Amino acid sequence: LEVSSPFTCVHSSIERNMALVTRTVNTSHPSAVTALKALAGIVGISDSITFSTDAVTSSSFAVDMSVTAKNSFSGTETTYSVSGFTACARAICKAVPECGLWGQIDGGAGQEANVESWVETASSLITPAYVAADDKVKDDVYKSQVAAFGESVEKALSSTFLVGDNVTAADIVVSVLLATAASRTVTKIPAAATKLVETILDNSAIVEVTGKIIVSSEEADVPAPAETETSTGADFSMNEIVKKLNEMSIAHTTYAHKLSMKVEELIANVPLSAGETHTKNVFFKDKKHGMFLVCVKPESDVNTKALGKALNLAGKVNLRLASEDIMMEKLGVKTASVGPLSIINNAEKDVTLVLDEGLFSADVKKIHSHPLTNDASTALVPADLKKYLENAGVEAVIIPFGTKDENAAGKAPANRPPQTKSPKGQQQKTDVPKKNKDKKTSKKGETLLALQWKKDENFAMWYSDVIVLSELISYYDISGCYILRPWSYKIWELIQTWFNGEIEKLGVENAYFPLFVSQDRLEKEKDHVEGFAPEVAWVTKSGDTELAKPIAIRPTSETIMYPAFSDWIKSHRDLPLKLNQWSNVVRWEFKDPTPFLRSREFLWQEGHTAHATYEEADAMVMEALDLYRRAYEEVLAVPVVPGYKTEKEKFAGGHQTTTVEAYIAGSGRAIQGATSHNLGQNFGKMFNINFQDENGKSQVAWQTSWGFTTRAIGVMIMVHGDDRGLVMPPRIAPLQAVIVPIVSKQMTYEDAKPYCEAILKDLKDSGIRAKYDDRNIYNPGWKYNHWEQKGVPLRIEVGPRDLENKQARIVTRYNGEKEDSSVDGLGSLLKEKLETIQAAMFTKAKEARDQHLVQVTDWKDFVPNLELNNLVLTPWCGAEHQDWEEWVKDKSREESLAARGEEGEEDTTATSVAAKTLCIPFKQPELPEGTKCIASGMPATCWVLWGRSY
Repeated sequence: LEVSSPFTCVHSSIERNMALVTRTVNTSHPSAVTALKALAGIVGISDSITFSTDAVTSSSFAVDMSVTAKNSFSGTETTYSVSGFTACARAICKAVPECGLWGQIDGGAGQEANVESWVETASSLITPAYVAADDKVKDDVYKSQVAAFGESVEKALSSTFLVGDNVTAADIVVSVLLATAASRTVTKIPAAATKLVETILDNSAIVEVTGKIIVSSEEADVPAPAETETSTGADFSMNEIVKKLNEMSIAHTTYAHKLSMKVEELIANVPLSAGETHTKNVFFKDKKHGMFLVCVKPESDVNTKALGKALNLAGKVNLRLASEDIMMEKLGVKTASVGPLSIINNAEKDVTLVLDEGLFSADVKKIHSHPLTNDASTALVPADLKKYLENAGVEAVIIPFGTKDENAAGKAPANRPPQTKSPKGQQQKTDVPKKNKDKKTSKKGETLLALQWKKDENFAMWYSDVIVLSELISYYDISGCYILRPWSYKIWELIQTWFNGEIEKLGVENAYFPLFVSQDRLEKEKDHVEGFAPEVAWVTKSGDTELAKPIAIRPTSETIMYPAFSDWIKSHRDLPLKLNQWSNVVRWEFKDPTPFLRSREFLWQEGHTAHATYEEADAMVMEALDLYRRAYEEVLAVPVVPGYKTEKEKFAGGHQTTTVEAYIAGSGRAIQGATSHNLGQNFGKMFNINFQDENGKSQVAWQTSWGFTTRAIGVMIMVHGDDRGLVMPPRIAPLQAVIVPIVSKQMTYEDAKPYCEAILKDLKDSGIRAKYDDRNIYNPGWKYNHWEQKGVPLRIEVGPRDLENKQARIVTRYNGEKEDSSVDGLGSLLKEKLETIQAAMFTKAKEARDQHLVQVTDWKDFVPNLELNNLVLTPWCGAEHQDWEEWVKDKSREESLAARGEEGEEDTTATSVAAKTLCIPFKQPELPEGTKCIASGMPATCWVLWGRSY
């Protein structure tokens, strides 16, 4: 395929493959998908796409596309569908990604996001005018929207096109929709926007499929888009909320509209489709209970008396509207511009966000709220609003609100089942979270910071709770980057200490190489750079000056280290060269980031060695992999499966990859623990790593690389954690024991101090990492919860009777056991107990893993076992059969989605339902002669392990 101009794609060999894929677009308004036809014409797939002329019944604009793909190898067909205008546009453009309509191939994720934002904004704002009835379309509301959007296009056109230097789907969709909407509403488009529209619509490929679209030149009496002091017009790139959403990688649509001072004006100025809602927002202050930002559906009634009861506010409640000065101080926004998104400005975390349960009901598809300015709105799906709040570290209180009529009639609030009347004298129970409670009504010892989610009910939310509340990480304002707090960094240091001791025994030395790599070096090994290209972050400017050549931030260090290897290695006497470095790495992930597991910056160790023979290199690969197995099993108490990666999954540019694979019982998913690669001589040839052997002949060195990351911390948390927080294996616990005095009138801190400090000294002398918690601002119950949440293996309680009897109570975090023990020889006793706990935790994790490890020889049993959260071991025709590996991935996704009654999943999901190969285990079960591959039916040569993976 070649791109002959910014407007057309010329096909060669790809044309015959298009016959294998057919697409059908169905819509409620056939005339409104002209822009999709234009995209299909430019991409060159008009012959394989059908636009149905029969309108689908819908109360609002709707469009979806079904796609059927035929596998020419197996003859099987796969069908899936995408819904929504933007999703259909994306699917059409990505049918031939080389055309660059969804962003140029080298444009990065930022360019794709800009294209998608323009398409989403245009379809949201302009399609109402596109599909409105003829007798309504010239109303001021539609004219204002078209005029405002035209102005936003005008302002954005600093160059010929909206995104980048070439035409994209943004230009095509905006031009088609804007031209037609302007014509229907009789609205004149500004000059620069008109030039763009005419340039696009005059293209022959577009005219061929859409016909000639006339750009309106007739002037109409259109209300001008309102401007305010805080508005940035339609260019929202500098808007703080928009920047936060982009940094969090949260999809959104932000658009300009008429200035709206009240929610009634907003509803009139910006009519929404069915399933979408604005928010009504009120900011209250109570002298005793604090401040509350309440955000509800426009029809909901906010009654302060009922609100106080719903929030369980104790004592006298006097909720009053807060002044605009207080709102500016706490939320950085004026009264008419406030909304749930503004809570991110509350740095002191002293404002409680209260949300209407109705905003998250099944019939609400999008929530529109102001991005700190009341002449613009941001539309989010409800789940993404929750994600935004979670990333911002905001815990919202979600409660039901009724309408005025419902409240007056004494009915249960909307979206909540009717409540039965309580028997006289009994209080009606409620599931509403208790916030801002009086100290007198708090449960003794309660921290008010307990986990809100149970591990077996919502694993993802439980994990998010644990890593924050146990003080492992804090969120950062760049999506995918996180702050490692001292508790997690100490875990990493303990891993470093253990690993450094082990690699020293293998003759490996530590070194450090630069963070940056030149483009020439990075691109020297073709397969290697292609494997990392989508994730590479580039430095392009120094201050205001463009760099002559961009510089990459290392995604890995092969191309940084190996030129130095070439300088240092000249003779067989220089071998083996064995180096390790501890460093940070940047890989700009497109999938949903998850702390520790999938982040854009992470810490790791990477080992790189060079050897005289293949056998020496292969031995090094296996030694490094065994260290990783031991790190997981002996240090983290996590069982792993060692094995080889298939050709499809091996390291880019390498000869062979080995791996250790872990299993997370809570989610039923596998996760790659660490990898060790035999690089062969590929990099040696590329970087001239040559040496003279003992016979004086020039040879190419054999190389290895191997890496272990902070992902291991996330795996450990997921495997061992429980509903109270972390459960730390003793060998990796920053603190292995904590001493908590039970202070009372019978035993003061002064009484406890010498006794507890003597215990502390004994523990430290025995090599136990221990702490005496003598903080007098917290009671014992609070301390118990705090250290349990942080996963400390042993808690030593000292009360008045213990002081008297020369003993202490030992509480084990792992299983909750309690026992009283003499303080004489306590250090030695607990040292042994910690080892017992370590072994027991590994045994428990291994039993949980083994219960979900099954052998399957028939395809009909494959997906059902995946649905049971199992790892599946199957006969396989060989690691080189990448086509059948892809077939299993696609087929398992299709059958899993069908079993769940779901239509599809996002390409960027980090938790796909599809199966992938994890490894070909070193330990192979017996393979009877004649056994067939589970996918191809060819003779099986090995067993391969499959699973759903992070």
